[in-house]
Amino acid sequence: MPYYLRWRLVWFSQKKFTVSVVAIITNDRNEILILDHYFRLKFSWGLPGGFINRGEKPIDAIRREIKEETDLELENVKLVKVRNVGKHIEILFRAKGVGEAKVSSREIRAVNWFTLDKLPEMSDVQIHLLKNTFRAS
Repeated sequence: MPYYLRWRLVWFSQKKFTVSVVAIITNDRNEILILDHYFRLKFSWGLPGGFINRGEKPIDAIRREIKEETDLELENVKLVKVRNVGKHIEILFRAKGVGEAKVSSREIRAVNWFTLDKLPEMSDVQIHLLKNTFRAS
């Protein structure tokens, strides 16, 4: 079977899903960057991240998203975990933020650094993710 027919067969027969990246970003004081998002209804505070563009590598996506939302650069970016939630795949990274975090997107209301024991009101899933990630490192 020619390549283009195989590709079409696979494309149309497979279930579709979305993929996003999220990052646990720390500073020199080992505080965690948490963003207040306009589009998150129940818990507006959460980890930074976003969807991957078609053809984009996950590490490039997280760097782009963080730059767009906070104007930070990232260093020491490490893959922590890949998890799926229904038809969604989330790729979690850990990194160190370089520069001054500031709101640089209409999607973000505020940015702030928090210690693990003084997090803002967030979803239980993200709090669990943070506590398990810090324990493991």
